[in-house]
Parts: sequence; structure tokens; C-alpha cells
Amino acid sequence: MKYLSVSEIAEKWKVSDRSVRNYCAKGRVVGAFRSGKTWNIPENAEKPERSNKKTVQKNDLLDILRNEKARKYSGGIYHKTQIDLTYNSNHMEGSRLTHDQTRYIFETNTVGVEKEVLNVDDVIETANHFRCIDMIIDHAKASLTERFIKELHRTLKNGTSDSRMEWFNVGDYKKVPNEVGGMDTALPEEVAERMKELISEYNGKKMKSLEDILDFHVRFERIHPFQDGNGRVGRLIMFKECLKYNIVPFIIEEDLKLYYYRGLKEWDNLQGYLTDTCLTAQDRYKANLDYFRIEY
Repeated sequence: MKYLSVSEIAEKWKVSDRSVRNYCAKGRVVGAFRSGKTWNIPENAEKPERSNKKTVQKNDLLDILRNEKARKYSGGIYHKTQIDLTYNSNHMEGSRLTHDQTRYIFETNTVGVEKEVLNVDDVIETANHFRCIDMIIDHAKASLTERFIKELHRTLKNGTSDSRMEWFNVGDYKKVPNEVGGMDTALPEEVAERMKELISEYNGKKMKSLEDILDFHVRFERIHPFQDGNGRVGRLIMFKECLKYNIVPFIIEEDLKLYYYRGLKEWDNLQGYLTDTCLTAQDRYKANLDYFRIEY
């Protein structure tokens, strides 16, 4: 029997070397064996299916998030998710608020600073992002619609300096062409049709896998339907859809940011870049669930 290396199998399966090594180490690749530090994998080995869905329904994460939100419970997974998701997603887009300042705003609804100048929009968008998270928790089980996506954007940007500019079009699709990472995005006159097509195709799938959610995210970010806030709205949608389909959600943290951007750019060539980045983030969120004794 012919054996292939980790890199050869990774290219064949369209995943990263890391994923292949993990599959082998966990005994999930039939016939694979290790010689020193090298894995030898049968050329006809099948790619293992990675399961991200819950198998146990009790202690359902969405139910716990809703319960803690309703009770205004402090110190649980809802509290941690609000702070970590808001801080990291805003920070990726240039917010200069620290994690502690974000936590303080959530816990006290005030801003405490000494000898420091804060950007007012950073503070407003932080408070607004908390409300956006409440929206995706409240509407987690609802089908994804253009109206809901626009309302997320309206909520995120409400009261900011952007919202005072008519051309910015808060809560609706962009009026002025924009780009992201040096790449062209959909022109304003193309956005409505492409968004309708994207959502229709996505909703046409009865059940969604993590790959489906990531594919939607990539296509959403390439359309870039809003003047600003596309990344944050897109990541909120991913979190919502994970909750809906019993997939462990995830938060892209600072050290994963460049891998996340690379994954978005290279999705058509190698989906493993973005998938592995999100699986790493998912593993970190699982650690939080383990700490709070929430099954998944």
C-alpha cells in the first residue's frame, strides 16, 4: 500500500496540515501510523467528518444565554460572551477601548477614565454592540432576512458620527462604492440583488453546517453591503446561525485576526485556512462552556 505525507494528504483533502495531524493523533484516520515525528497515511484514507453539532439537548447554550439575559445574571456565559465578543469584534475594526473598559461599560453603563481621551464613537458602538448581541440571542431561531441584517446594522451604528451623514445610509445598503483589504466589493447598484440571491440560496438549505455558515460569511463580506460595519454584522450573523443550528459558536480574537483575514481571502482556493481558524476559536469557546459546565 502506498502511504502519503501529512502535507500531501492536506492538499488532497483541502485542509491544513494541522487538521491532518489532529485527525491522526486522535486515531480517526484508519491505517495511519507514526514513524518518529512523521505520519504515514494510506493514500486511499478517507477524510474524517468533524462534528460540531450538539448531541445532548439539556443545558442548551441558547436557553442558558436567554435565561441569564432575562435575569440580568452577572458572571455567567452571557456576561462573558457580551464582553468578549464585543471587545474583540470592535477591536478588529479599530476601536481603541481596552477589554477592561468594554467590561466596565457593560457592567456599569458608565465610562471611567483618567488622563485619557476616548473616541465617542468607540463608546457608542460598544454599547450598541451589546444590544446587537441581545438581538441575535432573541432572534436566534428565526430565519435570516435582509430586514434583520439591516436592523443589526442600524442598531450598531445608531447615534454615531456616521449616522449623521445622509450618504452613509445607516440601516440600509451602501450608496458609495467601497473596498476591503484592497479588494473590490459589490457596487451599490448590485448589492440588493446579490443579497437577495445570497440569502435565498442560504435559506434554501434545510440544515446548515459550519461550512455553510462560513461560506455565507465569506460571500457576505465580499458583497460588503454596508458603508461600514460589515465585519461586525457578519460575525454577529455567524454567531446567531451557530446558535440556531446547535453548532458551538466562536469569537475571533486578536491573535487569530490575520489568519481570519487570510481565510476570507483564500476561501476559493483552500477553505481550510478559514475553517481551521474558526475551529481554533471554537475550541476556545468550548473551554468557556466547560468552565461553566455547559454541555455541547
